[in-house]
Amino acid sequence: MNDAAIGIDFGTTNSVVALARPDGSVTTRSFATRQGAVDAYRSALMFWREGRPPHAHVTHVSGPDALDMALGMTTEHRFLQSLKTHLSSRAFQETRLFGKLFRLEDLIAVFLSDLSAGLDDLGERSVLSGRPVVFAGDRPDEELALTRLAAAYGKAGMTKVDFAYEPLGAAYWYARDLKAPQTMLVADFGGGTSDFSVMRFEPGDSGTLQAVPLSHAGVGVAGDTFDYRIIEHAVSPLLGKGSDYLSFGKRLPIPAHYHAAFAQWHRLSLMKSRETMTELKALIRDAVEPGRLEDLMTVIEYDLGYELYRAVSATKIALSSQEEAQLSFDQMGVRIERTVTRTMFDRWIAEDVAAIEGALDEALATAGVDGDKIEAVFMTGGTSYVPAVRALFDRRFSPQRIHIGDAFRSVASGLALLALDRQRALAAA
Repeated sequence: MNDAAIGIDFGTTNSVVALARPDGSVTTRSFATRQGAVDAYRSALMFWREGRPPHAHVTHVSGPDALDMALGMTTEHRFLQSLKTHLSSRAFQETRLFGKLFRLEDLIAVFLSDLSAGLDDLGERSVLSGRPVVFAGDRPDEELALTRLAAAYGKAGMTKVDFAYEPLGAAYWYARDLKAPQTMLVADFGGGTSDFSVMRFEPGDSGTLQAVPLSHAGVGVAGDTFDYRIIEHAVSPLLGKGSDYLSFGKRLPIPAHYHAAFAQWHRLSLMKSRETMTELKALIRDAVEPGRLEDLMTVIEYDLGYELYRAVSATKIALSSQEEAQLSFDQMGVRIERTVTRTMFDRWIAEDVAAIEGALDEALATAGVDGDKIEAVFMTGGTSYVPAVRALFDRRFSPQRIHIGDAFRSVASGLALLALDRQRALAAA
């Protein structure tokens, strides 16, 4: 294991660690959890406080176990997910968890420490981490994102980390068995971003692979955005969105920013602040339909976001193979039942799919390659199964050229192979 190259796909939703050995074989790390062994480790943290002052201390658990504990925890806790989405935003600098101050890089470092636990000599070994082509966010600051991410890796004990575009990792994994040169488009759909790379691969005589990147493009639209649309249209109206409150005899709309934050998983987990809860209580007192806002507050106060996420995600997945699906959520007195059809879902995400196509066009134009000159299209990530996305690629490229990769392991495995080839090149220089 000591001479293996390490590839890490730190994802918005799931994270994977892969190790490549000198013979070119690749394995993904298996993580023991309460539900059994998994390769895709959920990018989630849960914190709670143990003991009583002055000896109380904050403890945590990560990955799938964070989800399980959050579902069954009856004492006060904080469940965090999609931390990667905050990397490029200066709006999130720090937060307090049970009186302890955490910067964003501190939280990510806690997760990365758990992700890499048990790997030897991390401070001396080279680590190749994936990064999106374009970070998620309205006005992403790439320099800030990479600085924070590198700092988080350093705090987790990985001081020799380098970064490579995530679609490059996916491309490397697909191209490992190529026997002839090929021009390829890679579409990597994560939780927070959709990334595209046009690559030219030239297999070498020594078994190495020469990869020539022709272009990269990306957009902060992906699986989480599609979840957001379901929340926005099917759930939030039942929790007070679009309703009114009374102020000095005037009827005013409920401020939109509460539901905008509620519908996005990375922001929902941070809404449970004293300030937000106080504001919502004041709105409930004056609301025209107070019951709906009370349900919103219950979801936030009792950290029911993940259970709601599961219901929304299950609906989205069902719509990949069915014409309609039932969205069902019933927790702590909050009951939501909505039928969602694929026609409705396609309409809700139409602008997002158009944004994805815009990034695809940018990748092809920058590479100077027409779509008919792309010999293979490699798609990876759960969003590649969404019918509207798949229809876009079937329309732009013949189905015979489209290959679907492992939704979880492709990027990390390819990054490990790329790191191995880089090590070989350095050794031969």
